[in-house]
Amino acid sequence: MDEQNEGVMTQVPECQGDERRPERGLPVEKYVILVGDGMGDYPIDELDGKTPLEAARTPAMDRLAKLGELGRVQTIPKNFSPGSDVANMSIMGYDPEKYYTGRGPMEAAAMGIRMNPEDVAFRCNLVTLSFREGRVYMKDYSAGHITTEEARELINDLAGLIPSRSFVLYPGVSYRHLLLWKGGPEGIATMPPHDFTGRDVTEAWHVYEEEPLLYDVLTKAITFFHRHPVNEKRKAEGKLPANSLWPWGQGRRPAIPTLVESYNIKGAVVAAVDLIKGAGVWAGMDIIDVPGATGYLDTNYSGKAAAALEALKEKDLVFLHVEAPDEAGHMGNLHEKIRAIERFDKEVVGPVIDGLKDSGHSYRVMVVTDHYTPIKLKTHVSEPVPYVIYDSLNLKDNSEMSFNEKAAEKSPIFIAEGHKLLERFIGVDPVSKKRP
Repeated sequence: MDEQNEGVMTQVPECQGDERRPERGLPVEKYVILVGDGMGDYPIDELDGKTPLEAARTPAMDRLAKLGELGRVQTIPKNFSPGSDVANMSIMGYDPEKYYTGRGPMEAAAMGIRMNPEDVAFRCNLVTLSFREGRVYMKDYSAGHITTEEARELINDLAGLIPSRSFVLYPGVSYRHLLLWKGGPEGIATMPPHDFTGRDVTEAWHVYEEEPLLYDVLTKAITFFHRHPVNEKRKAEGKLPANSLWPWGQGRRPAIPTLVESYNIKGAVVAAVDLIKGAGVWAGMDIIDVPGATGYLDTNYSGKAAAALEALKEKDLVFLHVEAPDEAGHMGNLHEKIRAIERFDKEVVGPVIDGLKDSGHSYRVMVVTDHYTPIKLKTHVSEPVPYVIYDSLNLKDNSEMSFNEKAAEKSPIFIAEGHKLLERFIGVDPVSKKRP
């Protein structure tokens, strides 16, 4: 972190319109973290060298950048894979090097699954694999974004065929499910399927052969899914079949202090994906389910914003997560990524700011992307990401700023350890670890 910029807050002499400045010294009452998953990207020729975040119309985020603290943060520690699990754990204020054990146990927590200390939880995708000339290819990491109803039928039917003394399958949402291995090992080198869309995954698949019990479950699944009525119907409709399981992101249950224990903050999480909900459970936050929140491009943006504002009537902090930009990045769909960013700005960031202004409370809002999901790579990368912190009690004058990667690179503020961003956001003294 740039020590010269630690704690520096630039004041604005005069504020106009409804940007009235309360008296200095008053405590901040409400905190909101808005995460646009995977918004970050690289310059794209089709956009004349702009990134999707630059090209998108984002007046709400740009306004925060003009009046707030714009900087960069390293959400992925060195030697960690650039996953949303690690990145969002950092944003929530938890050091992955200390607390991260795997994505699976995070999702188990979200699903209310009790884990014994010796158990290992795997995130388990329904995927579409193709087998050609002795090679294995990842045709689709989500089985064509199979519906929750179809997936539940497949998972529940398969569950009766696997040895319950060792394994338990739990159905989740769409392609995202959970496999619990009772007393299982956790050292197998699994890979996230979304990193291999359209690619040869033969070596990654053969890794499962190192654990014969697990490999037996996977081969049974392939045989069972091949003629399952759900897949027969999907193929007849021209859709991809869910013809295999892909377990990954495994780990054991960690011990994590809550936000109340660490900072005396009561919080809530608004998210559609289980890994974010699970991190929230570990942090002691309430989990708010929003009708129509899917974790996909069609998610209920405005419903999430409304739920966050409602939760703030009782809570100190709300963590709101939108998955859609990341999904578009994995698809390599530039149009949908820009559209997802614009909807995040218009239907989430703008309404949350407006609602906070009308609440009568002082507040801080942070907008951040957890990692880049570049269109040309269709997977995550580890480089620093932009963030902006807007403080209603301490406005800045950055009239030339906007919220995007290039603007953030010009800022002298860089948070090298991502888990320290939360303390900066909520105003924790770096020595006493107390809030004002």
